Amino acid sequence: MTNSLTYILALLVVSIALIVILSTRYKVPAFFSLFLACLVVGLGIRLPLTDVIGTVKDGFGNILKNIGLIIVFGTTLGLLLEYTGSTSVMASFLLKKLGKKYAPLAMSITGFIVGLPIFCDSGYIVLSGLNRSMAKRTGISIATMSVSLATGLLAIHCMVPPHPGASAAAATIGVDFGKLILIGTIVAIPAMIVGNLWANYAGRKSPDKIIEDDIEAESNGGPSLIKACLPVFVPIILIAIKSFLNKGIAGYPGWVSVLFSLGDPVIALLIGVLLALNCKRGWSKSELSKILQDSVEKAGGILVIIGMGGAFGAILTAAKIGDHFSQSVALGSMGIFFPFLLTSVLKTAQGSSTVAIITASSLVLPLLPALGLGTETGKLLCVLAMGAGSMMISHANDAYFWVIAKFSGLEMKTMLKVYSVATIFMGITTLMMVYILSKIL
Repeated sequence: MTNSLTYILALLVVSIALIVILSTRYKVPAFFSLFLACLVVGLGIRLPLTDVIGTVKDGFGNILKNIGLIIVFGTTLGLLLEYTGSTSVMASFLLKKLGKKYAPLAMSITGFIVGLPIFCDSGYIVLSGLNRSMAKRTGISIATMSVSLATGLLAIHCMVPPHPGASAAAATIGVDFGKLILIGTIVAIPAMIVGNLWANYAGRKSPDKIIEDDIEAESNGGPSLIKACLPVFVPIILIAIKSFLNKGIAGYPGWVSVLFSLGDPVIALLIGVLLALNCKRGWSKSELSKILQDSVEKAGGILVIIGMGGAFGAILTAAKIGDHFSQSVALGSMGIFFPFLLTSVLKTAQGSSTVAIITASSLVLPLLPALGLGTETGKLLCVLAMGAGSMMISHANDAYFWVIAKFSGLEMKTMLKVYSVATIFMGITTLMMVYILSKIL
């Protein structure tokens, strides 16, 4: 029996509503919410239960095959940079160079750079002591400083691998990781700037007080600036080089093929991990074992969500939702705006940027030809548009929202006025950048 478009849409709405309600109201982990959504859609399109489970397994395994190691090594690199004090070294350098007057901009840039390998919530926690210390020393509002840091971290977190949302979307849609890192980083810069400008404007009259348990930013035990920066920038450079060589290496000298191999995201991140280990002398067996174990455990929680997001996408593909839409709805005129709007709604409704972009990528994949985004460039623009949508709107259902509030001492009213509004401007700005790119590329 053929399913109608109306019926497929009803199943889609029910499954998304299920994910949102279970995740937000009942605090069910995203893994189980997505699994139940798979069952609802799979059984709803009259697939036998064994076929539903088989499709879920295939979707789960396929996406982990593509990005599993990237997430593990990316998580490990982030934790090592935190533990060795490399993040504070980079932040202190920027603050000294830019001066007190531009301390908020320094925090934005710090968040942006540190956020390349580190998840935004972890990055904020690591840099919160530095942030409060600088607010106290400069007399600049803690709201301005905190939101500058937070938006710098968020801008890059939503746009580039190895962050889980961008990684999963790239794997699902089929986008080259190197190109996404390069162009996603460029597109994220205006979002960081807009976040900083709004933080300066809206945060200057904040009545919030600085938490008094400050820890000074500078640490005499940290690595040198060069050592601190190498684990971040070497993997990015290697991946970028591979991206430029991706048209083929025939005819190049042998050393170029070696460089091409080193640019594989997994190998590049592994090199970053080794460089990060060099940021601290005298590792004991117990501390190294603990941090590596913590990395694996943290990555595991992320991977199961990403895997189930891939499974949801496989179920939607089995439902032939793309065929129904392309035959019945004129999506071609929407282009990048559809993935942006879809991801924005999901992010605003359930709070997690990662879950929003993973879910959206699964929904958008079968619609790419109908949206006019079936080309290699179109797929890249699609992922960038979803990254823009995953920035907005951050509010009380977003865990990162509460990390910022807790570690900065900001009240709910201030958070909504300064941070939440900033995420709206960031998302719209990023979409504008993607739109401009769509006219150039």
